[in-house]
Amino acid sequence: MPALAARETGLPAARLTGERGRTCGQLRLFAELVRSGGALGARIDSGPSGTDVRLRRVPLGPVAVFGASNFPLAFSVAGGDTASALAAGCPVVVKAHPAHPGTGEAVARAVTAAAARTGMPAGVFSLLVGRGHDVGLALVGDPRITAVGFTGSRAGGLALIAAGRSRPVPVPVHAEMSAVNPVIMLDGALAEPEAAASSYVASLTAGAGQFCTNPGLLLLPTGPAGDAFLSAAARALKAAEGQVMLTPDIARAYTEGVRRWENVPGVREVARGTAGAGPYAPAPVVLACDAAAYTAHPELTGEVFGAAGLVVRWSGTDELLCLLEELEGQLTATLHAADADRATALELLPVLEERAGRVLWGGWPTGVEVCHAMVHGGPWPATSSPGTTSVGTLAIERWLRPVCYQSFPDALLPPELRDGNPLRVPRQTGSGITGGA
Repeated sequence: MPALAARETGLPAARLTGERGRTCGQLRLFAELVRSGGALGARIDSGPSGTDVRLRRVPLGPVAVFGASNFPLAFSVAGGDTASALAAGCPVVVKAHPAHPGTGEAVARAVTAAAARTGMPAGVFSLLVGRGHDVGLALVGDPRITAVGFTGSRAGGLALIAAGRSRPVPVPVHAEMSAVNPVIMLDGALAEPEAAASSYVASLTAGAGQFCTNPGLLLLPTGPAGDAFLSAAARALKAAEGQVMLTPDIARAYTEGVRRWENVPGVREVARGTAGAGPYAPAPVVLACDAAAYTAHPELTGEVFGAAGLVVRWSGTDELLCLLEELEGQLTATLHAADADRATALELLPVLEERAGRVLWGGWPTGVEVCHAMVHGGPWPATSSPGTTSVGTLAIERWLRPVCYQSFPDALLPPELRDGNPLRVPRQTGSGITGGA
């Protein structure tokens, strides 16, 4: 499987082997969640009048999932959207990404075989293959589809959102679209500029920069410490070589995006790596401007998908806050600081919480842990559903809806809500969480 995906995407086999492990790991994580009964959200309580009220969550129905180009395994046919929807009890119809059709078919065969082996109903999983937009729009428009999961470009996400809203019965479209994932460097983080700059370049260029969480925007203080960081980043980037991008169209869009940034007055080139072999491995690049230029030119605020970084120099906390307050919604925001910067960090944190789904202290945003507490989502336009995530077990809530049962006889209640808790699932009651195996 990794070898086939490598031929179709240009991604290294080692990276894809790790992605296969992540894909299997998230499937197991959702299997554990199903066995625990925790996703049912069972609640038993009584109102002020003493009326017996009980709640559980039920599946919405068939879900459409659109595979992503940049993760042919972990965000594709058997990726997180598929895993969470199946765990919720929803049948899944996947629209395969045309960038890796062979990989999509191979994974679909494995899912179908597993469904048959475990006695799941026929049709619980299906794969659609086709180029162009017609197949995807027809899928979203089908009245049997009750919700949609998408990871990709802003243009693609907006088209699906519009299609979902225009139906006679509108459906939610949970779209992860684009982000520049700002990284804020405070003065205390620049004590060792070589190490910090090396880590920045490594994160920026990993996987040809084709990650949802690529650090496309870095906010760097003016002054000697910031200058030293930028010089170190230039040295590191000049040693970097471009990697083959996922598709010719993505490579062309990267080149056009970099050119758009370069043509803005006040933007200068910090450094450029070397192009890789072949026509679709453009050189990584870092550009820089001051806060005034960034604020004055909206064309600098959009994502350039790939190994392109924009560094914006700021002077003073007030100017930094203004920059952050003008940002769109993001998947991540990262603070690099030292203990001496904590007062400034506390001032910035409320703004970062409003702008991003995941806020990091140190480190780099590339690399998303698959766990119960992870949020891979964020305010519009990073996603269309700010209250959800596409990674971690909280993702299951996108495909469920609550149903309340009032004053029902015990024998007619779903098993998870009956007296005695025969399924031994966790239940929220007036006295706290009870039950569980």
